[in-house]
Amino acid sequence: MSAPVRRLAAACMVATALLSVLSILLEPAFPDAAAQRLAAIDEGGAGAAVSAMAFTLAQLPFVVAVVAIAAMVAPRSPRLAWTGGVFAVLGGFGHAVFGGVALTQLALADDAANRTAMAAVVDRVESGPAVLFMAMGLLGTVLGLLCLSIGQFRTRVVPRWVPAALWAFLVVEFVGTGLTEWATPAAGALYLAALSGTALALLGRVRVPAAPRQEVAVA
Repeated sequence: MSAPVRRLAAACMVATALLSVLSILLEPAFPDAAAQRLAAIDEGGAGAAVSAMAFTLAQLPFVVAVVAIAAMVAPRSPRLAWTGGVFAVLGGFGHAVFGGVALTQLALADDAANRTAMAAVVDRVESGPAVLFMAMGLLGTVLGLLCLSIGQFRTRVVPRWVPAALWAFLVVEFVGTGLTEWATPAAGALYLAALSGTALALLGRVRVPAAPRQEVAVA
C-alpha cells in the first residue's frame, strides 16, 4: 500500500472504533418489547439519536479498515485474509442496513400517542427480511474479525497483543454483555485498543517482530 492509502486506512481504523465506542456509550438500555424500546429511545433524546447515527456512520470506515487488515495479512496468509475480509465486509453491510432500521426507529419513537401502532410496525420490520441483514451483520462481523485476527497472530504483521485484544473483544461483547453492564464499555475499550494498535503497525509506528519461516509458509 502507498503511504496515502496507509494513512487513509489507519484513519478509518481509528474512526470506526471511536464511532462505535461513542455509539456504545450513548446507547440507551433496550428492553425486549418493541413499545418499551421505542419509549427508551424517546427518553434517550439526543443521546439515543447520536448513538444510532454513530453506529450507522461507523460501518463505512469499518469496511475500509477490514479490507486494509486483509491486505496486511494477505501476502503471508491469503486464505485467512480473503475469508476474513469477505465475512467482515458482509458484516459491515448488514450492520449498515440495521443502522438504517435504527434511524427509522428514531422517527417512530417520537410518536408517543401512537406508540402501540408504531411498535407493531417495528415488530413487522424485525420479523421480515431485515432479520437476514441483522444476522449478516452479527455473523459476518464476528467471523470476519475472528479470521482476520487469527491471520494477524499467525503472520505477525502487528504486535501479538492486538489480535489478543480482538479475541477478548469478541468474547466480552458477544458473551459478557449478557452477564454484566460493565462488559459493554470494556468491549469498546478493547476494540479501540486493537484497531488503534493495527493502525500504528500499518503506519510503522510500532515495532513488529518478523514472522518465522514456518508461519510465513502457511496459507
